[in-house]
Amino acid sequence: MTGPALHDIRACFEGAIPAVVATCSADGVPNVAYISQVFYADERHVALSFQFFNKTRQNILANPHATALLLHPGTVRFYRLHIRYLRTETAGPLFEGMKAQLAGIASHTGMQDVFRLLGSDVYEVEQVEALESNPLPEPPQRAGLLGAVRRASERLARCASLDEALGAVLSSLGDFLGIRHAMVLMLDAASQRLYTVASSGYATSGVGSEIGLGQGVIGVAARERTPVRIGHVTNAALYSQAMRSSFDANIPDFEPVTEIPYPGLPQPHSQLAVPIVHGNRLLGVLFVESENDLQFSYEDEDALVAIAGHLGAAMELMQAATDAGDSVLPPLAEEAPAPRPAAAPLQVRHFGANDSIFLGDSYLIKGVAGAILWKLLRDHQQQGRTEFTNRELRLDPRLKLPDVVDNLEARLLLLQRRLAEQGGGVRIEKTGRGRFRLVLEREVMLVEA
Repeated sequence: MTGPALHDIRACFEGAIPAVVATCSADGVPNVAYISQVFYADERHVALSFQFFNKTRQNILANPHATALLLHPGTVRFYRLHIRYLRTETAGPLFEGMKAQLAGIASHTGMQDVFRLLGSDVYEVEQVEALESNPLPEPPQRAGLLGAVRRASERLARCASLDEALGAVLSSLGDFLGIRHAMVLMLDAASQRLYTVASSGYATSGVGSEIGLGQGVIGVAARERTPVRIGHVTNAALYSQAMRSSFDANIPDFEPVTEIPYPGLPQPHSQLAVPIVHGNRLLGVLFVESENDLQFSYEDEDALVAIAGHLGAAMELMQAATDAGDSVLPPLAEEAPAPRPAAAPLQVRHFGANDSIFLGDSYLIKGVAGAILWKLLRDHQQQGRTEFTNRELRLDPRLKLPDVVDNLEARLLLLQRRLAEQGGGVRIEKTGRGRFRLVLEREVMLVEA
């Protein structure tokens, strides 16, 4: 491939200006048409949006060679791509990334009913040709992104716990990248849902709120394990973050419907979700958003992918260190019951269908975290215990925890933060690696609902 490299003209692929594609039929009749989207796939390939079975589509299937004319939005310089059709993808990371970006373009231009992606036509780029013109000066390069990633990774490397690591990532986004609204969600592999463990820039933390795989920008990024970036507000139902009840449809009618409010912006104009992956395992999603159009470029995407990779590696190292420490922990010492101030007992209700927990009339948590808290409270009531270890939670058959690769530390952090937000007089405190303490500031009355 001669001429500029594809990565040098990535600004042309942001969807701001439609491209022009020229094809030719098998008998030599040319056709020129505007196309909604030319998507940067990698340094050798682009993907064109397949939305209609039109003349362009007919020509490509008969004659795989085409050209695409792109305009750089900063320099107003034209580039011609000489491309060769390879295949059409109708599912997977590339298709979903294009589908999300196209939804934003469609909503921005009022074409929601017209812009419907049927497939991603993948092309090999044989040549990039810079056309003769009088372009505007190159816009100044965005400075400091590589340095921002370095400082974020250095801050993350100093962390010794998951709590510290999440705080380091969110603070780094604000301090070094100017990103005000962000959150980290972890995957619950058993339920195939993501739960919020940390956030910044919102009126409420939303810790414990859930999103299903494939739901919204976050869910699609998780399901396909690919970054999903939208530069304009979208009304497409697939990418809206409206939250449904966190309870499954099979919960009996007599049980209360519960929901932890999702902390997202009410009207985001730019969103970027990046999967947190380590090895072949999806751990969660790093998500950012803004009230401004076109806030996040491909450079921001690159930076967040790097930061999410560091976070994933740090999480796995911390989990492995905790697991190794658990195996050599000495037995817990006998405990004397801690005195409590006189106060009215706190009623704690447990619903076994989904392990949801209520403190008084206030919903706290459900699922694995709810089962853990119920085990701690029962052991305290029956045995007077307040000191516990991660290892015993994993070995307790009553909890039916996922396999050991599940991040138990994230569950405990979620529970710790929800208890702190509720302020009901029940707390969890870490006392060392793989150890924690249940703190009760008042008597509790356990009710199996």
